Amino acid sequence: MAEGGTPELKKEKDIIDALIKQQLIKGNVWCLIDSRWFKQWKQYVGYDTWNSGMTGESTTNPGPIDNSPLFDGDIKLKEHLIDELDYQLISKEGWDKMVSWYGTIENQEPIVRSVIESGMFVKHCKVEVYFLELKLCENTELQMLVPKQFSRADTIEQLAKVMKEEFHISENTEVRLWNKYMTNTFELLKPSHQTLQDAGLYTGQMIVVEQKNDDGTWPRDSNKSQSSKFISSSNQSMSLSHTSTRSSTSSSYYGYDSTLRGHGSKPGVCGLSNLGNTCFMNSALQCMSNVPSLTKYFLNDLWVDELNEDNPLGMKGEIARSYAELIKQMWSGKCSYVLPRGFKVAVGHFAPQFSGFQQQDAQELMAFLLDGLHEDLNRIKKKPYIEQKDTDDRSDQVIAEESWGNYRKRNDSVIVDTFHGQLKSTLICPDCSKVSVTFDPFCYLSLPLPYKKERQIEVFLISLDPTKKPVQYKLIVPKNGNIQDLCKSLNKCSPEIHHEKMVVTDVYNHRFHKVFSRDDGLNSILDRDDIFIYEVPVTDGNDPNTLILPVYLRVKKEKTSGYSNSQYCTSQLFGQPLLIAVPRKQCTYEYLFSAILKQIGRYVQEPAEADEWWKDKKHEANGDMEVSESSDTEDMTEGATGHANASTPSDEGSEDNETDEDRKGQRMFTLQLVNSYGSAEVQSILEDGQPLKLNSRSYIAVDWHPKAKTNFYDEKAAEEFETHASIHQRLLPKKTAIQLSECLQLFTTVETLGEQDLWYCPACKEHKQATKKFDLWSLPEVLVIHLKRFSYNRYWRDKLDTLVEFPTR
Repeated sequence: MAEGGTPELKKEKDIIDALIKQQLIKGNVWCLIDSRWFKQWKQYVGYDTWNSGMTGESTTNPGPIDNSPLFDGDIKLKEHLIDELDYQLISKEGWDKMVSWYGTIENQEPIVRSVIESGMFVKHCKVEVYFLELKLCENTELQMLVPKQFSRADTIEQLAKVMKEEFHISENTEVRLWNKYMTNTFELLKPSHQTLQDAGLYTGQMIVVEQKNDDGTWPRDSNKSQSSKFISSSNQSMSLSHTSTRSSTSSSYYGYDSTLRGHGSKPGVCGLSNLGNTCFMNSALQCMSNVPSLTKYFLNDLWVDELNEDNPLGMKGEIARSYAELIKQMWSGKCSYVLPRGFKVAVGHFAPQFSGFQQQDAQELMAFLLDGLHEDLNRIKKKPYIEQKDTDDRSDQVIAEESWGNYRKRNDSVIVDTFHGQLKSTLICPDCSKVSVTFDPFCYLSLPLPYKKERQIEVFLISLDPTKKPVQYKLIVPKNGNIQDLCKSLNKCSPEIHHEKMVVTDVYNHRFHKVFSRDDGLNSILDRDDIFIYEVPVTDGNDPNTLILPVYLRVKKEKTSGYSNSQYCTSQLFGQPLLIAVPRKQCTYEYLFSAILKQIGRYVQEPAEADEWWKDKKHEANGDMEVSESSDTEDMTEGATGHANASTPSDEGSEDNETDEDRKGQRMFTLQLVNSYGSAEVQSILEDGQPLKLNSRSYIAVDWHPKAKTNFYDEKAAEEFETHASIHQRLLPKKTAIQLSECLQLFTTVETLGEQDLWYCPACKEHKQATKKFDLWSLPEVLVIHLKRFSYNRYWRDKLDTLVEFPTR
């Protein structure tokens, strides 16, 4: 570890835990750490009580911080990284402490990000992991786009300054900035102090800079009567210069007064422009717009008298107002399309998750809209208290009518009239058979889809036979299966290998990220993971005679200054890690060396006995002289034996002076005991002929001499593999389409509650895993159905793309 050592592990854990949980404050700096390295650190310090069995073990020491898996290339962050799945956020103070304790790998800068305020009106702080990339261009050359990254906290004025510099525009020149949405649709950006986030800019947005003419006119003003469409919300223009800023005060920046109307069209046949990943919102709005009774309600201004601005559960009437304005625009017959910016801002005001321009779920937006309109238009100004009565032995009809009547006493709006229905919920205790029946209102139905119960996983099989190349397979396994199922599936494709003699691993950055146990679930394996399955000679990892050792390949690097310290290796991992079977009690250095050399024999050529490959040969004009590269040789030998025993040529350069023992010391590689990451050396292995002290937690590093790797290691051959016929197979869908009735049937099927969702039985006085069943008791005038196409767990999201057929009449 770095100079000064680390504090006691518990203290270290507590320090980092507090720094990770620090409150986000605007302007503060945080850093990203690769989640796999961080998980290894958590295991090392015993961060989680359920995973503290190897706390303080040298093999779990994570070694220097390695963020290389987060990069696409040298400096560009990979796209679509997910917090806590791909990276861990930590305050700059926490990062500095981590670096002082563990160091970092060489030539890697920290990933530093600032905290910004997110949300249009309701602000909340977040770390800006990804910057906003805009496409910049001049008004005179719209095809010449220059991509530039900005913080969402930057202002339009700062954007204008950058564009002036980029396009060599004088600071004194007055300019205007425009959003370009479609072929001929432009929107003026203002005011200048507004942030890029509040201006609604999104990644990929095209920004046009326009210079003012010498005569004081603007080039685009002359085009307004032509084909170009301009979106402006005021009667004045905004201009930007280094000396002054003029801004409008006449109307809201997001108002509809001058939204693009386009050409006239049939009322209701009106498009909604995409404001940047807002297709989810537009699709929900189009559905709502085509509900006849609701649209007539807004077009006839019936909503005005029912507006409930004082409802504490409502949105002060803003959602109803913005929606009414939008509906009138869409049904005016004057617009071929509009920009629903005003509605989006109103929604973002009360639901910050919709305030940005990221992709969202259309159903979540519709659910918010229905609830918001209901509360804004609730005819009940003061909700009475309703005492629930026991069901006793009354009939379902009586209980349902009573429940619905009580609900309507507190909830009475056009949304309830149109969209609300009633579900019957039946719970039965598994022990005493107590039956509980309730009737609950619903605004929409979220129906599950019968989903495919299998998935495909690509794996590489590493045979015990060192002459065989790895073979790539595509295996069909149960979606909710375990590692045992994966091995059995591979056994069907490769029957000569028994499924109990397979070890399944996740290989990441030339090391074993995880060695799976038989009962581990397959849901932790992502499609992007590199899964390698090794054939081993035993069926049990605790075999009394045989030990399976993880082995990493490393190559020596030059030491450089920086955070890294001498305890950590100056070697770089490469190639495919190995699993080597050795005697548990009588494994010597020589035996282990030979076993490793045999396993890699397919792509490693042993040097000839007389080959002095470790020497540099320099030729002089008056003769040849051999010079030993002593520094590398001594280091390599010392790493293996604990002392320097490398031979060097005598001054006479006579080859006869070298003994067989001298030449034997020049090995292609040496062996070290290392941590599970292969980044920290735990102990040197002595080449003394004595049995090595190894156990199931031992990891071996094969440290190659740079010259040996260059001369004898065939990288191309090492990377070669074969493909099995299964790679070309497809998981065929069992059904090309399902009926909506099947989804409804699945929704109303009896299910057993999960262990985290127990029901309190009033008879047993305990929480029970009761059975639960839904029934549709009464349906609304308009039934909203949401198809649950996504299934989630903590590792991955799966989308069901099955066609659902439904009746249209």
